[in-house]
Amino acid sequence: MPSFHPDQVQVHSAHFIGGQYVAASAALEVRRPSDNRAYASLPVADAELVDRAVENAWQAFKTSNWARQAPRDRARVLRRWADLIEADAAQLAPLEAVGSTRPIANAAAWDIPFTAEGIRFFAEFADKEGGDVAATRSDQFGMTVAEPYGVIGAIAPWNFPLVMASWKIAPALAAGNAVVLKPSELTPFSVLRLAELAIAAGMPPGIFNVIQGDGRVTGDALVRHPRIAKVTFTGSTRTGSAIMAACAHSGTKPVTLELGGKSPQLVFADAPDLDKVARMVAGAIAGNAGQVCVAGSRLIVQRSVADLVVAGIAQAFQALRPGHTWDQDSTLSPIISPADAQRIDGMVQRSVQAGARIAAGGALAPFGGEGAFYQPTILTGVGADMEAVRDEIFGPVLTVQTFDDDDEALALADHPAYGLAAGVHTADIGRVLRCVRQLEAGTVWVNRYGRSDDFVLPTGGFKRSGMGKDLGRQAYEANLRHKTVLIDFAPESGA
Repeated sequence: MPSFHPDQVQVHSAHFIGGQYVAASAALEVRRPSDNRAYASLPVADAELVDRAVENAWQAFKTSNWARQAPRDRARVLRRWADLIEADAAQLAPLEAVGSTRPIANAAAWDIPFTAEGIRFFAEFADKEGGDVAATRSDQFGMTVAEPYGVIGAIAPWNFPLVMASWKIAPALAAGNAVVLKPSELTPFSVLRLAELAIAAGMPPGIFNVIQGDGRVTGDALVRHPRIAKVTFTGSTRTGSAIMAACAHSGTKPVTLELGGKSPQLVFADAPDLDKVARMVAGAIAGNAGQVCVAGSRLIVQRSVADLVVAGIAQAFQALRPGHTWDQDSTLSPIISPADAQRIDGMVQRSVQAGARIAAGGALAPFGGEGAFYQPTILTGVGADMEAVRDEIFGPVLTVQTFDDDDEALALADHPAYGLAAGVHTADIGRVLRCVRQLEAGTVWVNRYGRSDDFVLPTGGFKRSGMGKDLGRQAYEANLRHKTVLIDFAPESGA
């Protein structure tokens, strides 16, 4: 995908309800992270408009036959939708890149195909999950019937706008639900094109609605709406906690939450190819400028190889090139906003004041005075109580702690609050199995770091990193409720 001019990308500053764009007065200014220039205004859906979108989705769910049609027919619509998404890459990729932190090369090569393939994956569940027959007495018939909830409220984050949205909507739609999605107000526009393509694929109007706005007004109204039967959210732990409270106050409803992380990468001296490991560790924290829930932000490395590994990471960082997301040669993403870049730098500087040492980076990355870029940073000499080790930074900042034996490594890896992901690099299979058993993390990667294209593997966190799963069979099943049926058919005894 070649570079493009950002001013040539047209966006819809609107909601998408009932298969149509719904205009509204704009309220929020939307800026491009690459150069901090305002390029659009965004309407904010108030409680009345949220109610309109949810009621429209509810009526579509009740009357469109989406949930009751033959499951294979629903799957065909989803597969056509995925095909249209792939075919639309020339429009979708620039739309995704222009206002987000995703460089055009990444959006075209990974985000768009990954979004389409994820929809295809969940489409295949439509006619393969439906309930069970229970073991009962011979004169009874018992079964559980799987049914969609109705209308799912989905809130997607800004760091991977299309991919994260698809993780929410694809399993819900495949299970027969309707969805009302609120994208992040920072990256609101590419999902509108998804909604357009859904209609083109044959999805009934109203089954997938998109409302725009912020969390305080629009998101809160969405999760509290009495017609919303389930909520799915990816974002910060603080916001996830607020969503749980709002759901409880407005009537209990299930939630799926993928929240913050402070994921460790354990590197043992026997790891195969330490140069490769160093590049892998660097990519796990510098990818998307560290603005990734599962970013490997804590390097825990055996003391005897620490200097070698840290030097390799620093070398890998030097090859990264900050640039506009519409430039195909950019390899270091911008920070989502100048305020976030200053927040990241503040956390780094306070940790330095507390005794940490900067081994690489440690400052804003100069880039023509535009946007907000932060140098990939390595902090050594850190302690467990330092802010950079304790709190999620959501930026390209790697802390380094060293160990001498396995027990010390696992003790350092344990975080009091987070348990989203972890990486283990070693050639010892016995050590691998011990680490997998003892690490409190929803995902453990061994001699790699990062997801594959195996959508069957679920993702989700332990502790305050969330509850429930995205991806995998578990994500599909979480969008179904189960009804128990017990039938007596014994003949009546004679008088």
